[in-house]
Amino acid sequence: MDDYPARVAISLFCSYILLLRITCSTVSPALALEDCEFPAIFNFGDSNSDTGGLAASFYPPSTPFGETYFHMPVGRFSDGRLIVDFLAKSLSRPYLRAYLDSLGTNFSHGANFATWASTIRLPHLILPLADGYSPFYLDIQYLQFLQLKSRSQLIRQRGGIYASLMPEEEYFSKALYTFDIGQNDLGEGIFGNKTIQEVSASVPDIIPGFSANIKKIYDLGARTFWIHNTGPIGCLPYVLVRFPAADKDEAGCAKAYNEVCQHFNQELKQAIVQLRKDLPLAAFTSVDVYSVKYSLFKEPQKYGFELPLVACCGYGGKYNYNSSAGCGTTITVNGSQIFVGSCENPSTRLNWDGIHYTEAAAKFVFDKISTGAYSDPPLPLKQACHSSRNKNLEKN
Repeated sequence: MDDYPARVAISLFCSYILLLRITCSTVSPALALEDCEFPAIFNFGDSNSDTGGLAASFYPPSTPFGETYFHMPVGRFSDGRLIVDFLAKSLSRPYLRAYLDSLGTNFSHGANFATWASTIRLPHLILPLADGYSPFYLDIQYLQFLQLKSRSQLIRQRGGIYASLMPEEEYFSKALYTFDIGQNDLGEGIFGNKTIQEVSASVPDIIPGFSANIKKIYDLGARTFWIHNTGPIGCLPYVLVRFPAADKDEAGCAKAYNEVCQHFNQELKQAIVQLRKDLPLAAFTSVDVYSVKYSLFKEPQKYGFELPLVACCGYGGKYNYNSSAGCGTTITVNGSQIFVGSCENPSTRLNWDGIHYTEAAAKFVFDKISTGAYSDPPLPLKQACHSSRNKNLEKN
């Protein structure tokens, strides 16, 4: 009996070790990773992340754009901040300035090459032509990045007042490279009188251009890529108004147009899988923005939103949208001048102007995707640089 306490102690110790091993084996691998240090952010995309590119080049949005946060138009196609703004804030970086903005611009912590109506492929019609798309498609955005990388270092070497406004050379390899583009490639076909089948069939011709530019940006030193898929275009008023006879799903969205987006997203995801194989030293995170955005249209009340299919800033009809009465314009109705302004409370609305999302929706989407719950591999934003070393985390 004298050795009973010793045997009990040994038994308890062994149980503790066993429990510790089990616990460690079931803890998420992300918990064992350190947060990445992203000294800069370089963004490529369209109006979903344009922070002033089109405004500096062609047509700046007018009041009431920007009213919620900035209290004035600041080149964003929203009432306030975009997903990319919340992303920058979460990484303790300043809001990204547009590469095309030549006035008082600071690129020391990155730059934004996105512009409204940008595409992956060269569009058939280009601004300022009617119904034209941005001339700054992805090939051009890459060339702008190439210019920034080379010329910024020349400016830093020369010194002077502009040197501090340029990113340090080492930032380019340590930066986060974000992408949100492709919606307008689908839109160009949809609004160019192509059938849904024809638009869907064009997707395999769109994706290679995306992959090619990723590889070129990689060759310039990029190593961490955060890539959004495209959202449910069939839930947006500008599609619902244009195609009123389209079959609707339970959320009231145009089914066929969302299915095209889902097809694009599948092809994009496969392209990222191939990029991981081709560029094994890079970290790729594929982010399912579509699912988060669609959840807002499917269950808006659950998340504190209302009238998900109705534009906050617009005029007329079931969806409060008319392409001839855009947000911020003045129209004539029965001889009277009417300013097309915003709704009373944009914070409870998803759609801003018939095409773009409100700041409230953008914040909701960012809060969801930044956790890694909608990412492949499932790592949070702040650990995105590790995804190349965690192939076992990737989803099938």
